[in-house]
This record gives sequence, C-alpha cells and structure tokens, in this order.
Amino acid sequence: MSDLFVKICGLKTANDVAVAVAAGADAVGFVFAVGSPRTIDAAAARELAARVPAEVLTVGVFRGQPVEEVRRLTEESGVRGVQLHGDEGPEYYEALRAEGRTLLRATAEHVKRCGEYGEDLLLLDAPDPGSGKPWNWGSEEFTAPEGHWLLAGGLTPQNVREAVGTTGAWGVDVSSGVERERGVKSPDLIRAFIEAARG
Repeated sequence: MSDLFVKICGLKTANDVAVAVAAGADAVGFVFAVGSPRTIDAAAARELAARVPAEVLTVGVFRGQPVEEVRRLTEESGVRGVQLHGDEGPEYYEALRAEGRTLLRATAEHVKRCGEYGEDLLLLDAPDPGSGKPWNWGSEEFTAPEGHWLLAGGLTPQNVREAVGTTGAWGVDVSSGVERERGVKSPDLIRAFIEAARG
C-alpha cells in the first residue's frame, strides 16, 4: 500500500523537517496550539515551512483558538494546511477556506464520513490526543469513516502496519510515536515509521 498518506506532526527543527521529507512524508505538521511541548511560533514555522518542497503539505495545528488567530498564524507562517483539534463547528471551516488551502478536522468522535464540516481531510485521533495512547482499532465499536481519513493516536513503527491493515485507513498521522523524549523527535524513528507504514 505504497500510496498511504503519511503525516509527521509536531516538528520543531530543520533537521526533523529534512528527515521527514527525505523519508517520504506527504505532510508535516507544526503545532500552534497552546500548552504543547511541540508548540512553535509563526516565525519559526515559516522558516521550517520554507524548506519543504511544494509536493509536501505543510500543516498548522490549532486547538480551540479564535478563528482570527488561526487565520493570522496560518498567514504569518505560510503553511498551506490548517488542522483544527477542538469543538470548532462548520463555520470555522467556512471562514478558513481559501484558494490552495487544505483543511483538516481532527476529532476523537466516531464520524461517518470525511467532509461533514467542510474539511478536506478527516483525522481520527485517540480519545486522549498527544498522550501516545492508541484507539482500540481492533474493537467492533471502531468503524472507519468514508473518504479521506487519517488514523492518529498511539501509532509507532511497531504497530502502524497492523493499525492500517485493521482499519483500512487512507492515511496515518504520528507525533509522540516518533519521539525519543516528549517533544523531541528521533530521526531514526521518523524513518522507521514511514518505512513500516508503507510496508
């Protein structure tokens, strides 16, 4: 399944970005949500995003922030994608839609299909985002949404193949699963994850 979409999130250094891109990531994420050990500012994200080739999507990650702040940070950083991780309603997606911008909706709820809020990509996160604890994706309660959706939460180089095989996910998203300590990425784990994900 070599066409699996892979997003590496929470990047903070030029080396992390270079490794993720070289290893074949389809998207890289920069966290603007407050209070995360992975949070960076718009100026730092702009410098990193400038190093990313056009075919790789750059994504800003937000949680419960006012739409004006999301728009400002998106424009200041130059990222081409916006990922909302909160209870933002469809009006947010409508307000943030722009030419060439990709909108991602992250949720821990069961959703029937991608696009219900006007998002381009749906990200199914584990119930405790950022904790590294996975979904029980093998349970009967887990039903995959229709359309373009990414599985996130608790994925590692060791379990990503099984997760994709079990859920039929269109893509995967990882952050803590490729860290050597909280908030610090491991180049070896980034490479191993992408290789394992694509099998």
